[in-house]
Amino acid sequence: MRIQTITLAAVAALALGTAACTPAEQQEAGANAEVAGEKAGDAAAKAGEVIESGAVQAARAVEEGAGNVAERLEENQAEAAAQGRPGAVDPATGQRVPAD
Repeated sequence: MRIQTITLAAVAALALGTAACTPAEQQEAGANAEVAGEKAGDAAAKAGEVIESGAVQAARAVEEGAGNVAERLEENQAEAAAQGRPGAVDPATGQRVPAD
């Protein structure tokens, strides 16, 4: 009940404030709100571009890092297979070194 009363009072105050404005003031306020909305939209678009650019850079870094890890793993497997370590797979042939 108390929330309804407060809400009703706030709506009444806003309505009285709007009614007290001249049509020219109302029109100016509307134009200002429209400009503010456009600026907010432009800022959001710019922020979206910055975020997207950062995501692309991060994806490239992950891709490069994964490629580096894959190369190291392949080198390790080739070395282990050349040494005859059981379970190692020779990347060149795909053959696994048999367990003893």
